[in-house]
Amino acid sequence: MFPRPVEQLSPGMQMAYKLAVPVALFLWLLPLLGVAVTSVRPASDLAQGNYFGMPSGLAFENYALVFQNTPMLQYILNSFWVTIPTVIGAVALSCLTGFALAIYKFPSNLIIFFMFVAGNFVPFQILMVPVRDMTLQLGMYNTWYGLALFHIAFQSGFCTLFMRNFIKSLPFELIEAARVEGVAEWRIFWYIVIPLMRPAIAALSVLVFTFIWNDFFWATVLTNSPETQPVTAGLSSLNGQWIAQWHLVSAGSILAALPPVAMFFLMQKHFIAGLTLGAVK
Repeated sequence: MFPRPVEQLSPGMQMAYKLAVPVALFLWLLPLLGVAVTSVRPASDLAQGNYFGMPSGLAFENYALVFQNTPMLQYILNSFWVTIPTVIGAVALSCLTGFALAIYKFPSNLIIFFMFVAGNFVPFQILMVPVRDMTLQLGMYNTWYGLALFHIAFQSGFCTLFMRNFIKSLPFELIEAARVEGVAEWRIFWYIVIPLMRPAIAALSVLVFTFIWNDFFWATVLTNSPETQPVTAGLSSLNGQWIAQWHLVSAGSILAALPPVAMFFLMQKHFIAGLTLGAVK
């Protein structure tokens, strides 16, 4: 039923596996390598149609030109303004809702939980017009906080599902023992449950940070100016009206990818622990 470990395969299959892994890795990284090469390709190469050949030189000044000729710094700051409040808000709300749905037994518990889960199955494209109209009516269109509030609401369903299932796996005896000692419910949540949830909080924070930072659809739907657009939407404006500045777009894409990559490596230990905690149980 399950795949056999590589060590148990025949020598020929092991050799084929060792050859296939680097080939698959190269094919997977090939688009990223192409973007990286284009980011240091001189503009003259692109003007001459040299898109895939060896560059005539290394134009590292493309990274400086991105900040000099475009509002790239503002786009990156806008992404932080949207992403950080979204991560804090979605994770904080999911901790509260996950705790309530996992610990307390009340008649509509499953119904509320299913409502959170059902929101994850709604195609977000069909929400484009009503969400845009709502932000216009509330005066939050083309604002970073309007985009952040929408992301908090939209991510709460997945985050609640994640946190509720994680809290369900915690030993309930700890909470019962604290209740016997007369500890208040909010103190149980803050001093007992939250410390045990740190791996899950770290893992969920990395996931939500990556989701929101890389969002392009809602960034283009709910914002339309360099003062509020995140970096994903701002990259599309790096092209000129008549000339496609692919070297600047590629350099901007590499810069835009650095924060989530740095976030993952900084939180890698907690991220893996949060995803694998309880896997053996």
